[in-house]
Amino acid sequence: MSLVAGLDRAAFVQRFGGIFEHSPWIAEGAFDAGLGPEAATADGLHAALCRVLDAAGEEAKLALLNAHPDLAGKLALAGGLTADSTAEQAGAGLDRLTPDELARFTTLNDSYKARFGFPFIIAVKGLDKTGILAAFETRVENPPAVEFDTALDQVKRIALLRLRAL
Repeated sequence: MSLVAGLDRAAFVQRFGGIFEHSPWIAEGAFDAGLGPEAATADGLHAALCRVLDAAGEEAKLALLNAHPDLAGKLALAGGLTADSTAEQAGAGLDRLTPDELARFTTLNDSYKARFGFPFIIAVKGLDKTGILAAFETRVENPPAVEFDTALDQVKRIALLRLRAL
């Protein structure tokens, strides 16, 4: 069954506008560019959405990165994440951190954002809190240009996982 069959622009954006966190402009751009038969599958639709992201300017990409929540951050603790983010973080055990683990995440979140200007982003599916912390500690040392590209790659991975879940 096609993911996009019969959807007009409004319905398409309603259904896929949240695939990239708080960034419906990506779904809008993909629809406006035209969706071929490859968009009937999760992988094909992902490719169409990623073309829009790849063509975007640095400012739009940075806004996309900043639309993501901190891992185990204040928004998560207050119950303010999107349903997808809540489920993804809970699946990795980030809703069950010890006080010491939470303090470590908070310190890393603050250091990372101060260094790069956007939150740490990782596709948490299949990872646990230990693996996420290890990646966090490694990536906070990356050069800014490398980390910007790494974060965008992780955003794309998150989007693909969300599409496949549909």
